[in-house]
This record gives sequence, structure tokens and C-alpha cells, in this order.
Amino acid sequence: MTDVILVLVTCPTAEVASTIARTLVEETWVACGNILPAIRSIYRWQGQVQDEPECLLMLKTRSELFEQVRERLLALHPYEVPEMLALRPEAGHRAYLDWVLGMTKAPGTDGRSTP
Repeated sequence: MTDVILVLVTCPTAEVASTIARTLVEETWVACGNILPAIRSIYRWQGQVQDEPECLLMLKTRSELFEQVRERLLALHPYEVPEMLALRPEAGHRAYLDWVLGMTKAPGTDGRSTP
């Protein structure tokens, strides 16, 4: 297991996903955000089956920052109930994992750590 998590978030448009990703990277809550611009989501909402185009935002951060990332996502996201799923990779390229840790806020600080 690693200290890095991947947070999956669906967004209504690539512009919304880009705004969220840029904000979280600039604030050093996440190291990176990848946007998959064209996905199709089929789900039940308010008693109706919905079939909508969406984007998938994949965020990389420290596992111990999930609650803070979740709070920022709730503030930035336009959905009433946004999807947020945190997945912990079983393994990864150590240099990349160290980079993610180095680009995100160290717990209890206001800035980045250094790998």
C-alpha cells in the first residue's frame, strides 16, 4: 500500500473539472488532476434514470488529506451530491509517489513538503 490516493470525481463539463483541478493544485491539496473529457453516466436520481455526458476528474493526493480535499470539492463542485471515491493504489513507481507527496501539503502545515 502507498500513502497516495486517487480520488475519482465526476463533473458536468471539462471546464468545471479544469477549474476544480487547477484550484486544488494551486492550493497544494492535490499534486495532479487528470481530466477524461467524455464519459457517459447512467444513474438513478430523484426517482428517474438519468443518462448524461460527464467528465471524470482523477486527483492524486496524500491519503491523510482526503477529508480536506473532500471539503474543498464540496465547496467547488456544482452537484448536490458529487461523486468522490478515494482509491488506494496497491503499489506505484516510487519516484512518482514521492513527487505526489512533495507537491501536496504536509499534514499540519500550510505549504508543500519536499520529497
